Amino acid sequence: MFKTSRGRSLALKAFLATALIGISGCASDIMKNYIGQPVESVVLDYGPPTTVVELGPGERAYQWRKISTNVVSGSSSGEVRHTKHGTEYEETETPGYVERQECFYTFYARSSGGRWFITNFRKPKLECE
Repeated sequence: MFKTSRGRSLALKAFLATALIGISGCASDIMKNYIGQPVESVVLDYGPPTTVVELGPGERAYQWRKISTNVVSGSSSGEVRHTKHGTEYEETETPGYVERQECFYTFYARSSGGRWFITNFRKPKLECE
């Protein structure tokens, strides 16, 4: 019973890793669509940027910060063991925890005609894709 549960756990981890690889690039694909658009397009979709950095004459970086939290529940499993002293129930517990992920999404912009237009973006770290 214990080996079966462990085998399922490994299979689930392998599936999740494969799914993560399959969806990587999602944020970058969305960000790519803003190139050539005014910064206001991003602001209308995601709110005001967290930070604006002046990079030089007519160039800026706009950055949005997103913090996500996820509660991962704990688990317990048990196994009945027959020993020479009798029957024992052995329980294994895995505690739950709160996972916190901080992501930054950065767009580069250039001034033109009094407005700022997206020219490029910095690819977010893999966990934020």
